[in-house]
Amino acid sequence: MDFYNVLTIILWGGLIAFAITMLIRRLRTPSYLTPLTQDEFIQGYRKAQLIDVREQKDYDGGHIWGARSIPLSQLKQRLQEVRKDQQVYLYDNSGARSRQAARVIKKKTGNDNLHYLKTGFKKWTGKVKKKKK
Repeated sequence: MDFYNVLTIILWGGLIAFAITMLIRRLRTPSYLTPLTQDEFIQGYRKAQLIDVREQKDYDGGHIWGARSIPLSQLKQRLQEVRKDQQVYLYDNSGARSRQAARVIKKKTGNDNLHYLKTGFKKWTGKVKKKKK
């Protein structure tokens, strides 16, 4: 094998390892983020900041009673709305955006009292509010 073939194999191996690492990081729940069942979520969300990280149209179509809309796409610009000294309860449709939002909140504010609805809003059976048209 010549030098260029070895170099190609090393580069491809590194690229594949990087891709796998990024995928695991994206799917793994960080230790500072607590996944909650719906019952656990209901027990605590009234005493916390309840944030819906879905886009506005999804929020308007129905959201958990008392939730504030801060879409993940706007979170970095609206971090001043998230209190650092209070629990944060996050939810989206499936849990993926909540994990991303938690990473942003932890990194930018230092708040590590973060929780999310692991089954997501799609399976929510509690009180829902819809925006009137």
